[in-house]
Amino acid sequence: MKVRIRRELFEYLLQLARSAYPNEFAGFLREKDGIFEEVLIAPNQYAGRRSVFFDTWMLPYDETIKGTVHSHPSPNPWPSAGDLEFFSKFGGVHIIIAWPFTEDTVRAYSSDGSEIPMQIVD
Repeated sequence: MKVRIRRELFEYLLQLARSAYPNEFAGFLREKDGIFEEVLIAPNQYAGRRSVFFDTWMLPYDETIKGTVHSHPSPNPWPSAGDLEFFSKFGGVHIIIAWPFTEDTVRAYSSDGSEIPMQIVD
């Protein structure tokens, strides 16, 4: 399995992480033809330096949502225990963008927390 993400979206996610710093941000990823193309910003976010909370019941029913994304305002790109719990509830692919929010600090994970290779496509 490989995560494929459109370059324009990837760069936008890096900018969202930078803009939210020193807090986290969270979103949901829409997929089209096997490529992540869009992000939906998590509704009604409460963002802090160690976590982000939001109202999942406010999410639209959308079968194109196949993944999540959030930032870590530290250089640690690995999922926390809280991240793993969240991953198990939403399934799919989960992207973590760690500080300093560059291409090298982004990791993708499966719902069980296993790292998945990522490919940026134009």
